Amino acid sequence: MTLYLPRTTTSQIAEALATERRSVGGGAMNLVLTLIIVTDEADHYDAVRAATEAGHEHPSRVIALIRRDPDAEPAIDAEIRRPGTAGPGEALLLRLYGPLGEHADSVITPLLVPDAPIVAWWPGTGPANPAEDPVGRLAHRRITDAQSAADPMADLLARVEHYVPGDTDFTWTRLTPWRSLLASTMDQPCGWVSAAEVSAESHYPSANLLAAWLSQQLEVEVERKESGGPGITDAKLFTDEGEIQISRLDGRVATLKRPNQPDQTVALARRRVSEFLSEELRRLDPDETYERTVRHMAAAIRTTGVSA
Repeated sequence: MTLYLPRTTTSQIAEALATERRSVGGGAMNLVLTLIIVTDEADHYDAVRAATEAGHEHPSRVIALIRRDPDAEPAIDAEIRRPGTAGPGEALLLRLYGPLGEHADSVITPLLVPDAPIVAWWPGTGPANPAEDPVGRLAHRRITDAQSAADPMADLLARVEHYVPGDTDFTWTRLTPWRSLLASTMDQPCGWVSAAEVSAESHYPSANLLAAWLSQQLEVEVERKESGGPGITDAKLFTDEGEIQISRLDGRVATLKRPNQPDQTVALARRRVSEFLSEELRRLDPDETYERTVRHMAAAIRTTGVSA
């Protein structure tokens, strides 16, 4: 069931939420966090759907802020989707008109789950400094996705300059299966690694982050090469015993090649946005590995001038 409240106020929305919770016999105590989605009309459907899927693991109050005509009179149109319609949590879609779009923090503050962590997510192009954004200032964790920008590398590098603990980006989350596979490969005897190489489609900053992570972990030079994609297609480690290669050309299944061993087929499918979101919601503390890696990448690019 969806309740529509056109031209409403935050107090009316809060009252309607309380009424809805009483009608289903539940309360906000069942919600583990507040997830704020800052989006637009074009992208809000996919973002809310991803949040609903992630909500099966992390029951949340999802507040989608959809900014409309900035020149209109200040107004709020609200939709409240009760538990069951929006997974085990609650979903609020708030369309903000006029100057309210620039003061969204004052709109959502009365609607936050009491004493629960707050996560802000920009599924489209996010702010260069999320921690100084009016919504970002409310959040314990701030999630962006540089891949959504017109120039993903420039977008990510600009955000590195303003990094604050609690910031993260889906360009990093996309790497989790690759990092896990490479780490498990290195757990086996493989000889001394002298260099490495990462290949991916152009303008794909996740590949630069993977190269930076390998460089930092192995203390070797890592070359970033271009391929036809999709995403990352190849990672190579050059050792004194031979070449270790993980190749994934179809975006679904990878082949692991090791010296003097038969090739292995490994599931390495590209994941959905809801899976990225679920992973990030599992941890609400600062991701120190992401911080070290992204700073290492930025320093290397400043030194070489190459960002691929």
